[in-house]
Amino acid sequence: MFTGIIEAKGNIVSMTAKGGDMTLRIQTGSLDLSDVQLGDSIASNGVCLTVVSLPGDGFSADVSGETLSLTSLGNLRAGSTVNLEKALTPTTRLGGHLVSGHVDGLGKVVAIAPDARSTRIDIEAPKALAKYIAHKGSITVDGISLTVNSVDGAVFSLNIVPHTQDWTNIGEWKVGTAVNLEVDIIARYLERLLLGDNAAEAKSGDGISMAFLAENGFLKR
Repeated sequence: MFTGIIEAKGNIVSMTAKGGDMTLRIQTGSLDLSDVQLGDSIASNGVCLTVVSLPGDGFSADVSGETLSLTSLGNLRAGSTVNLEKALTPTTRLGGHLVSGHVDGLGKVVAIAPDARSTRIDIEAPKALAKYIAHKGSITVDGISLTVNSVDGAVFSLNIVPHTQDWTNIGEWKVGTAVNLEVDIIARYLERLLLGDNAAEAKSGDGISMAFLAENGFLKR
């Protein structure tokens, strides 16, 4: 688990294709690796990666074909900047929100505009994720815990303060940039809980529909 509070920016050193998947080597910059061991987790642009080697200036991790297909990691190149966060501990300050490092889908930056000293960024989420994104709720974008300022359909707006822009890779985003999205885990579990006994028959991707809510007494007829 993570908090979505980025600890450092790193850079992709190499991306080595291996039998349909890939090994990433990431140079971690100012991230303290003194307490990191093989098998530990480090979130990289919001993707939970397992450390398979520690060459001294960073770490390497294997990335499965599924992860490459569901995240933006496959779009990166040597030299690309990534947001880094080590897994939380029982004594970690929870300055953001609970983040699993399991990406739900890819969003797309659709607008960037200055807003006083901050920057307003609009991101379009996949339609299937829109129901989990709430005004003033939390969302993780490229591993960064952020507050949703407003929602318009599948498009949500963020207000990025200067510190966050300087400390993460947000300054490199452009209109059209693909970003990793992880919705609030509480919303995911709440949806599953509302399914009740029907959860035993539900499959991945099944969700709460208006018809389901009406049939189970959550809506007035």
